[in-house]
Amino acid sequence: MEIEQLTPTDYLRRVDDGEYWQLLDVREAWETELASVTDSIRIPMAEIPARRSELDAGTPIAVICYSGVRSQRVAVFLAEHGFEPVANIAGGIDAWSVEVDASIPRY
Repeated sequence: MEIEQLTPTDYLRRVDDGEYWQLLDVREAWETELASVTDSIRIPMAEIPARRSELDAGTPIAVICYSGVRSQRVAVFLAEHGFEPVANIAGGIDAWSVEVDASIPRY
């Protein structure tokens, strides 16, 4: 299964062009307290199976974590369960801080 890889810049460009995406942050609570993106939906990776009903399966969803590894796994899981389209934010919150918002702490 091929999951689209979006850099933070690519993601924001698409949103700026009028596309509506759910941004799902799958990091742990302590991580999102350190650094987070405004308006993201925060559900830790381990809770996704039990809480996926909180997401809209018919609306594009981009998944973010620290570096892009956990989010890729969650993106595949969501795609396998009927979510589409699903994308992974390549480089995660760390890349977001470097590429688009230096005010987001790197950890």
